[in-house]
Amino acid sequence: MTYQRLVIEADGASRGNPGAAAGGAVVIDPETGAVIASAGILCGVASNNVAEYRGMIEGVKTALEISPSAHLHIRMDSKLVVEQMSGRWKIKHPDMQALAKEARELLAGCSVAFEWVPREENSRADAAANRALDSAASYREL
Repeated sequence: MTYQRLVIEADGASRGNPGAAAGGAVVIDPETGAVIASAGILCGVASNNVAEYRGMIEGVKTALEISPSAHLHIRMDSKLVVEQMSGRWKIKHPDMQALAKEARELLAGCSVAFEWVPREENSRADAAANRALDSAASYREL
């Protein structure tokens, strides 16, 4: 199935900051609200900010695999990632610069919007990140 639009909810989890970390994302059909894919990626020992970026990148990769031309609406509870990726905040940390560059390269040519959401509205992505941490394995389910 080809989608005109997809919603990506992304999050990161770090047990310690830095500590064992993972990013997670769910891809949602905005017409039905149904989760159509879920992914989690281990980040090794990393900060929560690195895990947030990794979750977003994994969500973008998953969404583009599903529908490469869809408009992407990325929702995150990380104000830092949303503001940096929207171009409103500078990216000073070298790790964040590299991750933002990777994300921008993935998103080149895509129609994309970023939205900050409260933590309680991002529980599915949080669960995806924690699932990867708990199982000590990255995963992707389409």
